[in-house]
Amino acid sequence: MVKRFNWHIGREQEYPYDAPPPKRQVAYVFDTNKCIECQTCTVACKTCWTSGKGQETIFWNNVETKPYGGYPQAWDSKLMEIQGDTTWDGKKLHSITIFEKDGEGKPPAGHLPTERDYSSPNLGEDDLSEMIDMGSHFDGTHNGWMFYLARICNHCDSPACLAACPRKAIYKREEDGIVLVDQERCRGYQECIKACPYKKVFFNVINRASEKCIGCFPRVEQGNVALCVESCIGKIRMHGFLSTQEEPREDNPLDYIVKIRKLALPCYPQFGTGPNVFYIPPVHVPDPFLEQLFGPGVEEAKEMYRNLKDDKQLLGALMLFGASPRIITRYEVQGDEAVGWDVDDVEVVRVPFTEPNYFRKHYDEKNDAYRHNTA
Repeated sequence: MVKRFNWHIGREQEYPYDAPPPKRQVAYVFDTNKCIECQTCTVACKTCWTSGKGQETIFWNNVETKPYGGYPQAWDSKLMEIQGDTTWDGKKLHSITIFEKDGEGKPPAGHLPTERDYSSPNLGEDDLSEMIDMGSHFDGTHNGWMFYLARICNHCDSPACLAACPRKAIYKREEDGIVLVDQERCRGYQECIKACPYKKVFFNVINRASEKCIGCFPRVEQGNVALCVESCIGKIRMHGFLSTQEEPREDNPLDYIVKIRKLALPCYPQFGTGPNVFYIPPVHVPDPFLEQLFGPGVEEAKEMYRNLKDDKQLLGALMLFGASPRIITRYEVQGDEAVGWDVDDVEVVRVPFTEPNYFRKHYDEKNDAYRHNTA
């Protein structure tokens, strides 16, 4: 074991391997306030990458309903029971990570889901935390809540799947930090599935090897966003890179949202893997639940989100969500527009802060025609 600093938990932690950070780290930001769980992202990923034999229960992307949903079932609550209570001192984690649970030389703490755990991808969908009082929707208050949590592989800074693999079949790419499985080396021991706290590594029962989200790396290598990002109807997703070899850049939308302003937070940072999918917390959900899920900083992030109309620089970064199929690596706010440039430094999008309105006369003199409201 070596000591490695984990910026998600504000301290050093133990990890089996010491390696320099990648040249840049692939990362995603998901806005939970905008997700409608249409599952378009799930279908796009499924039809492209996991539609073959043995992949029937493999979902590299899924959207689940919290607090009761989860795929596989109870993927997070089972690990939290193993780990015990999480304690923070400000933004520094005092409790142990999954790498420190069982001592040096031991694999990360985890659990292996059963076949039944994969049998109900939509279990808990739209279930509320409690019943709604009759008539409460009329006065604008609800005593129950739920929200949608979109999930993919986190391509972690310290991947538990990589640490657990006895065959060294899992590796993290130096050029972009994407975590992949070498299926020629894999022998299907499933230690990676047991170790991954997010249960985003799957076992193919036909080819007897592990499979996981590949970060749409063939698209990334061409400068394009992942399929789940491009297909998102609600435009809740941003795909890009975090700076690793330099200080966070204010003109990098991912750096600005995640590292500088800290509007988006990691999922279960207390596990210690350093996930690189970040979530803007839902503003209508109680803080105690969100702090368990996203760690410290929830209250500040929610307040920041509520006041976006007065924060033009941050709002400009969020306006770029779903605005282009190209990965935006640089942006700036120019007047009332957010402008984005791709990996080749080519301007790819301009998004106005206010949607333009055009009013047409009832009579079109040029075409000698009348326009009618047919609704």
